[in-house]
Amino acid sequence: MSSLRPDQAGWLMASAAITLLPHTAHLPLALSAICTLLLAWRGTLVHGGRALPHRALLMALAATIVAIVLIEFHHLFGKEPGIALLAGLLSLKLLETRSVRDGRAVVLLCFFMQLGQFLYQQNMAIAALAFIGTITTVASLLALQGFAEPPRARALAAARLILQGLPLMLVLFVLFPRVQGPLWGLPADAYNRVGGLSDSMAPGDFARLGESGAIAFRARFEGDPPPPAERYWRGPVLTRFDGHTWRSGPLRSGEQPAYRPQGIAYPYTLTLEAHNNHWLLALDFPAATPGLRFTDDYQLLAREPVQNRQRVTLLSYPHTPVGVEETVFNLRAALALPPGFNPRTRELGQRLRAEAKNPADIPALAIAHFRQSRLSYTLEPAPLGRDDVDSFLFDTKQGFCEHFAAAFVVTLRAAGIPARVVTGYQGGEINPVDGTLVIRQSDAHAWTEAWLPGRGWIRIDPTAASAPQRIENGLAAALPDSTRLPLMLRADLAWLHGLRNRLDALNNSWNQWVLGYNPARQKELLSGLGFGQPDWQTLTALMGGGSLIVMGGLTLWALRRRSSADAIDRSWALLCRRLASIGLPRDAWEGPLDYAHRLARQRPDLAETLTSLATDYARLRYGPATADPLQSRRFHHSIKNFRPR
Repeated sequence: MSSLRPDQAGWLMASAAITLLPHTAHLPLALSAICTLLLAWRGTLVHGGRALPHRALLMALAATIVAIVLIEFHHLFGKEPGIALLAGLLSLKLLETRSVRDGRAVVLLCFFMQLGQFLYQQNMAIAALAFIGTITTVASLLALQGFAEPPRARALAAARLILQGLPLMLVLFVLFPRVQGPLWGLPADAYNRVGGLSDSMAPGDFARLGESGAIAFRARFEGDPPPPAERYWRGPVLTRFDGHTWRSGPLRSGEQPAYRPQGIAYPYTLTLEAHNNHWLLALDFPAATPGLRFTDDYQLLAREPVQNRQRVTLLSYPHTPVGVEETVFNLRAALALPPGFNPRTRELGQRLRAEAKNPADIPALAIAHFRQSRLSYTLEPAPLGRDDVDSFLFDTKQGFCEHFAAAFVVTLRAAGIPARVVTGYQGGEINPVDGTLVIRQSDAHAWTEAWLPGRGWIRIDPTAASAPQRIENGLAAALPDSTRLPLMLRADLAWLHGLRNRLDALNNSWNQWVLGYNPARQKELLSGLGFGQPDWQTLTALMGGGSLIVMGGLTLWALRRRSSADAIDRSWALLCRRLASIGLPRDAWEGPLDYAHRLARQRPDLAETLTSLATDYARLRYGPATADPLQSRRFHHSIKNFRPR
């Protein structure tokens, strides 16, 4: 087995380094440090021309890597421990790579680890890193097969090979029957890091979400979107309260909503990011949609948890009256308060009930009290005591939306008005680049619904009483100090908004047409091209035909492509024709040097010129591929000007 040249070892180390770099965000810190040290060690060995370490030392290092993975993850199976183990073994493999055969094993590991990047994320940045890593790894494979070349020439050759494969890749991407569900994930742990809303709420939960700039979902309206004051995206409805935490009550669902849509309609398409729950976060109140379910508290649910990016087209009617004929069971649940908690808020509710001439006046009196209390809206509320609501309303007077919503519901219940907390998202920002309404985790919000006789459930947002800018202009405009917000959400950094909008629009296109290219989108595209509703047989036939066309085109291109060797042969053939025209033809069996030697004996006057041309031809045609370009040009020029007599 041939040993590795320094340039081959260098390409393999570069491939491993570029491949492992994106994984460092997910690897244990100790393992990342070991991988870095192993790569640096291999580099010093190549630079110094020293021997590779003994196998016993490599075995000890392998045992150390396995031990680190076990300590960190407590097992060796699954996405994260598997990727971590392979990362360590890839770095270690370089220290025992002595031959071309070993180098090919490193190349295969690099390709596998590049695929592993998509187990964590599938955004454009990861795709770009994987593309760069693929070019480097293909260049390593070329280096293992051929002569030494300058790095730029090797990288360009690898890029050309990849570009030649792109047409076939596009055919397979567009026409291969799509699989519903996430392509890059493992059943056991693919969704253990998704974030967002929960089916419970405690003080501080929404403040933590308010610090996240991650996109929760996007909405594209067919016409004008509703005004900001109507952009309430409904999630879990929380009815049960134990004095500290709010939780969902028992849900009953069906395929038809418990209301008749009325008023202005807004058609739109939601693109939801994975959150591993059933709720679809629709604008109040959607019409019946095939395949979706409606709860008796007006949530819209998917049949399966949203575990990958999902698109759904809806029609919502925000002004629809709901719950006018509410059940006694639901109303009783919306009045329950745990005994022994928040006595001052209970007293406030009873006082408001006594002041009100009519029960319908109580919500307005409660809002007036909130305004008069000068409650402040902040991401950094002061710690609360055992009675969370009392502490917020009468002591600290600092809170986020969950504090306002919880306090308002407790006040209304104490006054005898059925009320509940509704969680979801409020607002969103129109991206001027693509016209999409973008809703982020920082738009997570909690508000209240109160039930009034003859009117049903009505939305009341107590946060608006103290921070109206939150509803009209978003979180950054409402906070007195936005330094805790993500950098690109800061209101004082307007220049970053333009950059963020462009990146969001680009990512949205990537999500819709690459990651979101599901069976429905595939059928939509092919139907638009005149193929109706293709089944798998039609897709297979189209894929086979498209592949044949691409392969045929590449074959014709390869056959017609002229290399530098073709030009050398043409110049040599021209020389042979000119010599034949003066009675000095070349025999079919004669090589260039034998031909020149024979003519030198017959025509001593041409001996020097012909020997030089034949030697140049042999060197250019059969020598190393890295011949001097100037020599090639001199060869062509000499034959062009050669006129034998």
